[in-house]
Amino acid sequence: MYKVINELLKKGADVIYEGLMDVHVSGHARQEEIKMMHALIKPKYFMPIHGEYKMLICHKNLARDLGMDKENIFVMANGDCLELGKHSAKLTQNAVPNGQIFVDGLGVGDVGNIVLRDRRHLAQDGLMIVVVAIEKYSGEILSGPDIISRGFVYVRESEELMEEARAVVNTALEQCERKNISEWSYIKTLIKDALRDYLWQKTKRSPMILPIVMDIE
Repeated sequence: MYKVINELLKKGADVIYEGLMDVHVSGHARQEEIKMMHALIKPKYFMPIHGEYKMLICHKNLARDLGMDKENIFVMANGDCLELGKHSAKLTQNAVPNGQIFVDGLGVGDVGNIVLRDRRHLAQDGLMIVVVAIEKYSGEILSGPDIISRGFVYVRESEELMEEARAVVNTALEQCERKNISEWSYIKTLIKDALRDYLWQKTKRSPMILPIVMDIE
């Protein structure tokens, strides 16, 4: 609508619209216009479309007021199937899969909600990768932690934050070392929890945190 207004203004028209005056014109037909269409077409079967469910019901009731048989009016949801024959129409029990389909490269519909959630998280808050090498049997820290930031902060401009983040991870790793904990899943969870709490406290942001723990024999 506003594109039309802009084009009219470019051509020198004097356009009156709701931004200037208290006016509003709907793009939908009014009841009398819909009644005229029914009177002209005289449908035997009728399926109202477009709009919210309450609008479909209003259109159904209007058709009934005009004398249509309620058995010949079908209010349907996305995916419902209406079987049409030469002299009949009926709803079937079958349903067609429907909804938004995500096309990603050569893949069609193979990107699920979890992947989309992760992509939104990465786009909004960025990523921090924590890399640490641990002696497999003793749990001793051999190197790291090294922290890589992508889309969260620019490392060269946030050296103090990164140093403090390393200290937080070191504290979590030392806790594991004191308790002789060498289980990957526990160490990763502890790193994520400690770093997430620190970053939220300092920045009020929650980047995706990806700990990488390498076992060295």
